[in-house]
Amino acid sequence: MLKQHKSPSYLQALLPLIALVAMLGSSVYLFGEDSSYGPNQIALLIAAAIACVVAFRNGHKWDDIEKGIIQGISVALGAVLIILMVGSLIGTWLLAGIVPTMIYYGLEILNPSWFYAASCIICAVVALSIGSSWTTAATIGVALIGVATGMELSIEITAGAVVSGAYFGDKMSPLSDTTNLAAAVSGSELFGHIRYMSWTAFPAFIISILLFTILGFSNSGAADMTKLVEMQVELKNIFNIGPLILLPLLALLMLAIFKKPALPSIFAGALIGGVWALIFQQDLIATLADTSRINGMVGTFEVVWTALAEGVSIPSANPDLEQLVSGGGMSSMVNTVWLIISAMTFGAVMETTGLLHKLIRGILKLVKSTGSLILATIMTGFGTNLLTADQYMAIVLPGRMFREAYQESDLDPRVLSRSLESSGTVTSALIPWNTCGAFMFSVLGVYPFAYAPYAFFLLLVPALAILYGYTDFKILRISEQPEPANEAQQA
Repeated sequence: MLKQHKSPSYLQALLPLIALVAMLGSSVYLFGEDSSYGPNQIALLIAAAIACVVAFRNGHKWDDIEKGIIQGISVALGAVLIILMVGSLIGTWLLAGIVPTMIYYGLEILNPSWFYAASCIICAVVALSIGSSWTTAATIGVALIGVATGMELSIEITAGAVVSGAYFGDKMSPLSDTTNLAAAVSGSELFGHIRYMSWTAFPAFIISILLFTILGFSNSGAADMTKLVEMQVELKNIFNIGPLILLPLLALLMLAIFKKPALPSIFAGALIGGVWALIFQQDLIATLADTSRINGMVGTFEVVWTALAEGVSIPSANPDLEQLVSGGGMSSMVNTVWLIISAMTFGAVMETTGLLHKLIRGILKLVKSTGSLILATIMTGFGTNLLTADQYMAIVLPGRMFREAYQESDLDPRVLSRSLESSGTVTSALIPWNTCGAFMFSVLGVYPFAYAPYAFFLLLVPALAILYGYTDFKILRISEQPEPANEAQQA
């Protein structure tokens, strides 16, 4: 027998969201870049508690709300496991020299005659290999800004190239937490999401490269390559660098191409990385092993085991390089998992109690086509970035809000996941008070509004996603798929 609940008012539906925005704003003001490392999670849980109070007033029982929370969190458990495996993968791939080798070859393509385009490509290669736009900007990006200053080139255009390349690599990397999060929230399989996202990401990236090439075409200066050359030399001093080191990357790409499930594929990649480290980086492992406690082969296996669990810390005379090639491990992903669980809890309470449905009903009244639904999703993601100042919120909240609408419109979950990435992820760095925009300003020294006109990739991706929606180009429909639309269940 169905239980009767009082329908919430718009004010009641808005109350938890208003409280969340206020608390997230306070979190960013008080804690800055560290707001995503605890304060935002607390804000989400308090907002969920406020939603529960509203629900109790409307006749909902705690048992029903709790079941909804458990069900909501369970949707993201597949992604949580993948994210933990990604942490292990990063750890062993750093130790094995796979990521450093990609960075080394990325720096090789820098040509002073094509500085802006080369900067974008280098940052894309690095971000793709490590799955982090922030780390890329804080290391390679800072070095490129220094080179541009020495050449008397535009630091605004250089910053735009750095951010464009960093976010392209971040979006297309299975190591990226936002890429995993968008797939989880929408119900997409990770590699399927990345393949489908490439239809907007690659054209936007190619156009960006062409525009940066045009901007730098008249450049005839000679760059001071000292910093980047020093970084390459230090990489070779620490790691064995060579084409064979990249074979695990090829193996992972082949698994993705052949549509193998993400979880076992990434875990296999992490284990192969550990084996590669034992084969190719024996000198490095010897310097990291605790010989005072454990000797011989046991010590080397301990280093690999630690890389899987806690990541690696690679000592270097270059502080920027040390930051770039250190990290990873499952433990590095615990905060992201905490944020996902907190966000899914808030979304589940809002959904279970009918508050989310009340909010979205007004928006959906304006939706008349696939194009307008995608436009509404992207604008909601951008608005969430403006209000909550956090890209994770700009993925989770619209994802929970529009998931049912996409299902009812016969749209594959990958359409939703691509729309979430096209708004929540890429627009975050354009907003000065967003954690991403604030971080980019802090490391690059260029105000987001100054580099925004040149952050071509960040501007083109949402535009292409909206264009595809209105022209029905590469729009996947559930009824047209030979296999179940929710590929995540197969993984």
